[in-house]
Amino acid sequence: MEIDLKAMTTETRNKNTMNLDTMSSLEIVTIMNKEDSKVPKAIESQLPAIASVVDKCVLSLSSGGRIIYMGAGTSGRLGVLDAAECPPTFGVPSTMVVGLIAGGEKAFVKAIEGAEDDFDLGESDLKGISLAKTDIVIGLAASGRTPYVIGGLRYANSLGCNTVSISCNKDSEIGKVAKTKIEIIVGPEVLTGSTRLKAGTAQKLVLNMISTASMVGIGKCYQNLMVDVVQTNKKLNVRAQNIVMEVTGVSRDEAITLLERADGHVKVAIVMQLTDATESEAIDKLKKAGGYVHRALNCDI
Repeated sequence: MEIDLKAMTTETRNKNTMNLDTMSSLEIVTIMNKEDSKVPKAIESQLPAIASVVDKCVLSLSSGGRIIYMGAGTSGRLGVLDAAECPPTFGVPSTMVVGLIAGGEKAFVKAIEGAEDDFDLGESDLKGISLAKTDIVIGLAASGRTPYVIGGLRYANSLGCNTVSISCNKDSEIGKVAKTKIEIIVGPEVLTGSTRLKAGTAQKLVLNMISTASMVGIGKCYQNLMVDVVQTNKKLNVRAQNIVMEVTGVSRDEAITLLERADGHVKVAIVMQLTDATESEAIDKLKKAGGYVHRALNCDI
């Protein structure tokens, strides 16, 4: 694939930073902050597409499928990061949201030159995790032309998967391959071509939206509380107690006792307290309610 960087907004020069090398530190961080403030506005026009992707993710997860991010460099790292943060936040298995980066796990901390230019590697990595039709594959590339991502999206399409592209250039190559495209035009970077800046910020914000809204969609929160939080450290122990206290009105000591009776599960503790149920009854209510706390509390199960 012939690369025409001049045609990419992310590769053009920013007129506001032509004298970047002679700016003071305060001037540099001030202009960076000003440029960064443009990112949320650039995302705004893409919100309907992002919401559509969330709906597809919820459908996939509800059908036993997975959300799979794939990308190279900064884009790949952002996908891996978002995937890694889902288990402790939402209590889901690490296999539910998967991040693939060109060059493998070692590429997360050290660039693997050439890996992103391999079309076949994208397909191979998806085969390596046994990609299924119920999965949704989200390809990330600020440039919108990464061969690794294109190869992966093409393979996913061949299996009938839902496919999505997230890029920061209009009419991107990955957008032409994916069934749904998200294109956030953030404009030229402060440092020409350094897409870990505004482009990276834009992708991170979109991934936050996709994973959070998708998890809300499958019942991983009650009101705006992360009721499936996994208590893996002291801070999260206290957070779990606080959630139970906030929802039920009990004291901390009572919350600790409830959580012990609920085997550490915040959802179960809440349903036990608010419906005067035993642990097994609360588990049954939640199961019949599809895991949604509000349904378990508001219907006679």
